[in-house]
Amino acid sequence: MPTFEQITAFASEHPAITAALSVLAVALLVLAALAIRSFYGAASRLFQRFAATRPPEDILTIIAASIATGVSAQGMWRFSGDVLGFDGPLRLLLFAFIEVAVITSAVRARRNMRENYSAGIDGLAVWALTGLSAVLSSMDARSLAEAIFRLAAPLVAAWLWERGMAIERTRLTGRGRINWRLTPERVFVRLGLAEAGERTASEVDAHRKLTRVALAAKRARALRESGASGRKMRIALAKLDKEMDRAVEFTGLAIDPSRQEALLAQIAALYNTTNLLDLHPPVPWTPEDQLVAPMPGVRHALLPGAPADDDDEKREFATAMPVVDTAQRASMIRSARDYWDEQIERKHVPKADEMAQELGLPVDFARELRALWKLEPKAHALIQAAFRDHGIVDTGAFPAIAAEPLLTVNGSRS
Repeated sequence: MPTFEQITAFASEHPAITAALSVLAVALLVLAALAIRSFYGAASRLFQRFAATRPPEDILTIIAASIATGVSAQGMWRFSGDVLGFDGPLRLLLFAFIEVAVITSAVRARRNMRENYSAGIDGLAVWALTGLSAVLSSMDARSLAEAIFRLAAPLVAAWLWERGMAIERTRLTGRGRINWRLTPERVFVRLGLAEAGERTASEVDAHRKLTRVALAAKRARALRESGASGRKMRIALAKLDKEMDRAVEFTGLAIDPSRQEALLAQIAALYNTTNLLDLHPPVPWTPEDQLVAPMPGVRHALLPGAPADDDDEKREFATAMPVVDTAQRASMIRSARDYWDEQIERKHVPKADEMAQELGLPVDFARELRALWKLEPKAHALIQAAFRDHGIVDTGAFPAIAAEPLLTVNGSRS
């Protein structure tokens, strides 16, 4: 490398050449700056298009798979020269044909995943071609360690590709390929060390205490109905009182309506266990037009000569109410009862359609409740008054005027 004195001497002896070289150097610097700027812009656009929207694990998967594919391609370069005897341009063109086929199959498999949610035959081709590349690369190894390395590199690339496909499959379909029956979570739940749901420790403890109260109440009731001795009854009642004290103290049962509903729901389920023997659920493979479940109703004529209640006719052939849990059914009954009492105080007997619309109840369920509650004294008196004074017959859905003309004789109706 020339020294500074030599450069200054050359510049003083050849000023024209020095000026031309300086202009050429400045031009090269400008071109280099423009090239760097263009490369940076292209790299930034590529990053925004392909990498910015991808999660970091996908980018790392692509980088690692590219490195592993490069190692495999280097092994195929040596195999094509040492074993096949390729040289020059022929070797350069043909050494990596398997790696190109692997990449092509991987791209096709990803496209199939996005369109059909499955890699298909191209996914199998990735593993087959990767295994072939690994075997061919290891055949030209000079040692056992090198052979193992040549075998491992393509398989690592295929494994990273497979995990990337699994992540994308889960992202597209919302589920994995399989659900293992034996997992740490299931083992811990089976052993009672973990919760299957997302309940907190306080919720689990409250549920356990309420369940103990319900079981103690069931036990005491069973003993009373079986005519147990006084000693057994005292023990059962003492246990019931003890469990109730704990529930009130630790669960807030006295002031928490949700806990009260949960306790009532458990007691209702435990007290009516034998009713399960009389249930007649619909057959699941019966056609929908034949899914009818007769519901027991109360046939009642309001007045002699009055038409039958449409509720009773419809209730006999009503479609079965959708199955709900006991707590939800109890809540629906309470809300319907509050609405019914409020309307009765206003001197109005609500119709089944009104109850279903106002409370969001199934129409058949509203008809069932109305058929029972309309027989109560206040409601029945209002229905009788409507028929006696105005000739309005209660049909459960819409008011109807009696067909017979109402005559007034000496100020009284007949």
